[in-house]
Amino acid sequence: MTILLHRRTFLAAGGSLLTGGLVAPARAAAVAATPSMAGGSNNYMPGAPILPRIGKGGFIMSGTVRRAGDGKPLAGQRIQIWAHTVEGYETDQRSHGATLTDENGVFRLEMPQIIPAFGQAHAHLAYDSGQFKTVFLRPVMRSPKETSLEAHFVLEQA
Repeated sequence: MTILLHRRTFLAAGGSLLTGGLVAPARAAAVAATPSMAGGSNNYMPGAPILPRIGKGGFIMSGTVRRAGDGKPLAGQRIQIWAHTVEGYETDQRSHGATLTDENGVFRLEMPQIIPAFGQAHAHLAYDSGQFKTVFLRPVMRSPKETSLEAHFVLEQA
């Protein structure tokens, strides 16, 4: 016995399979929260002041802060930044400062040039304001000659 399928029959059968629930509709994936990084909280000093600049500046630390789940930018969030720089060690209070995110969830703080500590040029950043879970980041620069570094936070409700 030979079964012949006409094009219309094949298309109708395929369409019934699709509408029968075998293929799920596409959905946007939720934006996952940023985990704290190992070593991110080293030399952390709670309550660093909000500053227009740390020291004499010359290096730009910037990034974004968004909400986990929907990825919405978060305005007015306090980000603390500290590093080993040409002006001081990361243990020095003068090497710590904080800034707030703008209406687009973007932060930017000028600070002295970061230099290697323990073989790596890196910064430390913290979100620690309480509305969301605390997150510590420790991004490493590709080269100590770079004059900027970015770090991005996705925060989860506390």
